[in-house]
Amino acid sequence: MTSKFRRVLATGVASACLFAGAAYADTMKIGITQNNVGVDSYQTTYERAFIAAAEANPDVETVVLDAGGDVARQIAQMEDLIQQEVDAIIIWPTNGEAVIPAVRKAHNADIPVIVTNSNIAEQGFDFIKSFSGPDNITQGSRAAEIMCDKFKDMGIDGEAQIVQISGQPGYTTAIERAKGFEDRLPEVCPDVTLVETQPGDWNREKSQRVMEAFLVKYDDIDGVYSGDDNMGVGALNAAKAAGRDGIIFVGATNFAVGYEAMERGEYWGSIYQSPVDDAEAALQTAIDVLNGEDVPFLNYFDTPKITHDNMAEFSKPVF
Repeated sequence: MTSKFRRVLATGVASACLFAGAAYADTMKIGITQNNVGVDSYQTTYERAFIAAAEANPDVETVVLDAGGDVARQIAQMEDLIQQEVDAIIIWPTNGEAVIPAVRKAHNADIPVIVTNSNIAEQGFDFIKSFSGPDNITQGSRAAEIMCDKFKDMGIDGEAQIVQISGQPGYTTAIERAKGFEDRLPEVCPDVTLVETQPGDWNREKSQRVMEAFLVKYDDIDGVYSGDDNMGVGALNAAKAAGRDGIIFVGATNFAVGYEAMERGEYWGSIYQSPVDDAEAALQTAIDVLNGEDVPFLNYFDTPKITHDNMAEFSKPVF
């Protein structure tokens, strides 16, 4: 996290504490139901950061739940938080459409809902107070620009072929990052061909198997776009094992393993996103909503481009 962001956040938390004392006789009880904490290090780090931020605020009490990637379980957790009469609910959706009825139920119970990290489908927007997280369409768009710029430097932007490894099907982040990439690529590199997309489900091992199949199917692959670096490194491992050199790997959400591969010159670029920023921003958004403050409906934090050329400007991710 940049020092500037830390200063802004610290100021916001301090202000929220002062307002909380006036607005609440007791502590704010904020429940969170997460997507799948154990699936990758981003979500694990997010949970730790969320708990730490809540524990540092004496005016906040939290109920921290994990859906384990199970939509039905997350819906049940939403209903449990409603029954507990929490003051606000933060949800990291397992599926952007399937959770809408549960979100509507919380809204009807006068419990404000904040969506974190990955938004729900647009038809549910009337039932939430704010989305806190990255702009995933912009991330996909920036990843396309990173790949196109590299192809232009290499002189292959008129003929390159690429494959895409997307995230979990039905998951809003996966949908939006793919859309951002697919919409932007023909604008900046109209002659580059995306030959196939397959899901990697945010899993490195599965993504490695997907890439192995791509390598058998296609003799010519110039680039791979993955919805996050965890999947991207899985694809990189498959290419290294097959002896396929010269492939340009671009991801989104720069993991430590992606950063390290970038240092080695094996992985070209990604999008820098901090799970600590993500968690602290979600909690702060919930606090601000409860204090009646004016909160943007789409409360994005910036996620800049990171490549082998500029990576010295960024700290190695902690996840």
